[in-house]
Amino acid sequence: MTYMLLILEPTGQRQSRTEAEGRAAYDSMVRFAGSLKARGVLQATGSLASHAAAARVQTSGGKLQVLDGPFAEAKEMIGGFFLIDCSSFDEAVAIARECPAAQWATVEVRALAPCYDDSAARVARVGT
Repeated sequence: MTYMLLILEPTGQRQSRTEAEGRAAYDSMVRFAGSLKARGVLQATGSLASHAAAARVQTSGGKLQVLDGPFAEAKEMIGGFFLIDCSSFDEAVAIARECPAAQWATVEVRALAPCYDDSAARVARVGT
């Protein structure tokens, strides 16, 4: 089954690091990705730029809107992701526990599934 590990960083965290600290954090994540690839579970990974350079597209009242960032109400931003293929939710959680980002951010584990299918949510609740 395919799972996404979302890295949810506190906003402003990146700006609080020195460049050397930021590079060290990034390098640890690259090594983590390499270990997942060597184990044969990594499908894709990516690091996202700050939400300050983001936009949100939505329809409200029948009118399409593009909202620029940063978003004052945001307490976290998605800093990156790992797309992994493993045998169970429990294995995905075990992999998330190994992620270096768990030391400075939240690693959210989500199964990929169609929006009409909540069976993955039921399985996840049972597996925890």
